[in-house]
Amino acid sequence: MSYKSSTDEDVRSVTSKKSQFTIQSSHSSSGGGSASGNSPAEQQVYASPTIGKREEANVMRARGLVALILLLAVTGVATAANLLVKEQERSNFENKFAGFATQIVTVSRSKASQFIGALDSFSSSIGAHATTEHVLLNTSWPFYTVPEWSVQAQKIAQQITTENYFEIGTAHVVQEDEREQWNIYAAKQNPLWYQESIENEEYTQFTKEELLNRTIPFVHFYDTENDFLPTPVSQPGEVLPYYQAFPFGTILENPLMFTNIDTLLASAQIVELYGITKVTRRPTLGFTRILTGPGSTIPGSQIIQPIFDMGDTKAEDRRIVAVFVVRLPWLDYFQNTLAEGEDGIVVVLESACPKLPDDIGVQRRNESVTESDRYVITFQVNGPKAVMLGEADLHDPKYDALVVSQVLFDFGIDQSQVPEGSCVPVVNLHMYPSAELEDSFKTDNDIIYTAVVVVIFAFTSLVFLLYDFSVGRRQRTVMDRVAKQDRIVSDVFPTAIRDRLYENQAKKMMNGNDVDADDGPFGLDETFYGRSNTIGSAPLADLFPSVTVVFADLVGFTAWSSAREPHQVFILLETIYGAFDKLAYRHSVFKVETVGDCYVAATGLPEPTDDHAVVACRFARDCLKKMKDMTIKLEVSLGPDTSDLDLRTGIHR
Repeated sequence: MSYKSSTDEDVRSVTSKKSQFTIQSSHSSSGGGSASGNSPAEQQVYASPTIGKREEANVMRARGLVALILLLAVTGVATAANLLVKEQERSNFENKFAGFATQIVTVSRSKASQFIGALDSFSSSIGAHATTEHVLLNTSWPFYTVPEWSVQAQKIAQQITTENYFEIGTAHVVQEDEREQWNIYAAKQNPLWYQESIENEEYTQFTKEELLNRTIPFVHFYDTENDFLPTPVSQPGEVLPYYQAFPFGTILENPLMFTNIDTLLASAQIVELYGITKVTRRPTLGFTRILTGPGSTIPGSQIIQPIFDMGDTKAEDRRIVAVFVVRLPWLDYFQNTLAEGEDGIVVVLESACPKLPDDIGVQRRNESVTESDRYVITFQVNGPKAVMLGEADLHDPKYDALVVSQVLFDFGIDQSQVPEGSCVPVVNLHMYPSAELEDSFKTDNDIIYTAVVVVIFAFTSLVFLLYDFSVGRRQRTVMDRVAKQDRIVSDVFPTAIRDRLYENQAKKMMNGNDVDADDGPFGLDETFYGRSNTIGSAPLADLFPSVTVVFADLVGFTAWSSAREPHQVFILLETIYGAFDKLAYRHSVFKVETVGDCYVAATGLPEPTDDHAVVACRFARDCLKKMKDMTIKLEVSLGPDTSDLDLRTGIHR
């Protein structure tokens, strides 16, 4: 059926005469031609790299994930490297500190042991010499003066290698009935040992006569309530007068003289220590202050070393007839304990006993003694030198977990052995590192290792980025080719057929059949194009039982084209058929092909519809109208007889 023109009545007529178009039609989707079965919009969709964009988005997400993983990896590894280096530094610091602390304990305890051993030997030699002298002179204790006192005391000082203030003196045990005789004996012997000490020590502050004039000729104490008036000891019981002393100047604290002062009245601590020594027959130790100059003192240790009467045959029966009162600065115990450069060890010295008054010459026996805090002194050992930081626990609390504690002095005295109310003299050492020591183990290695890790990862990331850029550029090239191929294939085949061809080709590649030289363009073989040279292979063909085919050709085209240039013919066909393509898209009409001046389209495929005939009629009507409009517009450029061209349509159902 042919239509030169079409109206809505014509469409209704065709619809009402549906029985005229009952011819069963089939269409093979493999039909070839120069035009595509897709609408312009579909062509536009497939002309853009939709799949490529989707894959590119996936690639971008993968890149972001890889970048995130690299960032997390470099952060994690750099942090781990930083922490490992710091942990190693911390471990080195702790191990080194433990070694330093052990060395300080070993050396200081060795000094203490050496000191106590030297005192014990000295006391034994004095006891033995006194026994011999008493036999020869028919005398007895307490009437004994150590010969060459300053020489022998100086040897003791050298044995303990003291570099600071050191004091040692004798205090004889004088019973109440021996006091007068002792006063006479001391007054006779003082000039002798004074002169000897002045000469040996080259003492020049006072002459012997001046010192004798200052010496109190009886056992006494200084009455603090009566302008330090020397007062004879009147209390019953034994006294412990201070006698010979080294260095010689320590017998004097202007304006007080210590010779003949009762040490039991001079120091509550000596009372405490002497009481323990009498019961346990062992040396005891306490804290004291040592005079270093006018109004200047330093903390030190005070040791009471017993001297026994060696005339008694059995050791357990020997009487304590005198004691050495020894004072040594605590600082001396920590000098020369470490090598040069081994600095920053904090030593906290702590007594197990509470503080007691220890002001020489001013403590009264009847004054009350109140318990207070324990003695605590803090030192810092820097190589061979030690300095006192203060008389308190001044270590940094952040190093509490690293403390190394040991006993410096422990005379093995059991608490049950000491008088009630007395304290067992034990001195403890607590050693801590300082921030200075920790800082000496801190290096830039954590920064260096972290930087190395970051540089390695940065280099790796750069290589990855370069590789990714190279792969991306190649991928874009491939995708461009795929997009071009997709556009061409979309122009040649309907969408459904194209997708099935792609699926078949993908299955072939999955089965291991590579693309070869016999394949068609873009690596698609004959099967892809719906052809096969393999006997028995099935073509891609579908049956559509209900379709309407529209044919449209140009009336007068042959005569018109014979008088035109080829490019004018092309312009005409391209313009008109392009307009028909848009109409086909608008009406959902499937374009089959164009053959010369014939335009073939169909409705009801590839998606079946019930009103395919109505759609075909409306499409044909609109093509007639569009043809008239287009030829009038083209008449200006293609010649005056262009508007004479007409369109003949045919509909087959």
